[in-house]
Amino acid sequence: MAKRGKYVPGEWKLAVKRSSAGLGLFAGEAIPKGACVIEYVGRVLSAEETETSKSKYLFEISKTKTIDGKPSINKAGYINHSCSPNAETAINKGHVFVMTIKNVKPGEELTYDYGEEYCIEHCVPCRCTAKKHLYG
Repeated sequence: MAKRGKYVPGEWKLAVKRSSAGLGLFAGEAIPKGACVIEYVGRVLSAEETETSKSKYLFEISKTKTIDGKPSINKAGYINHSCSPNAETAINKGHVFVMTIKNVKPGEELTYDYGEEYCIEHCVPCRCTAKKHLYG
């Protein structure tokens, strides 16, 4: 079997289910640390659309490229924030990939840290059940 590239999502079993934050993306099987799970995809927005968008699924790839990853077109859009995540995002050649930073057990919700700006606005009091905040 040929080895997959670092930025090639595996064919993991993933399921959208209820979570503490509404809906979340859950592992349907064990996923090892360091695995590329899924690509965060969406429509590329113009600078004007980025400024006026009310979407909760904007992902800034660079100062000139933002994608709108609404979950209807992007299963990765269901991944919720955590201050104690089991995954992180990696940008490679203008694409966003979700990579595990811990072993993920079957049935476990996938999470990543949305960043300081998000956490300052939404994590006080913490809604992500982290024992310690990274930002304050």
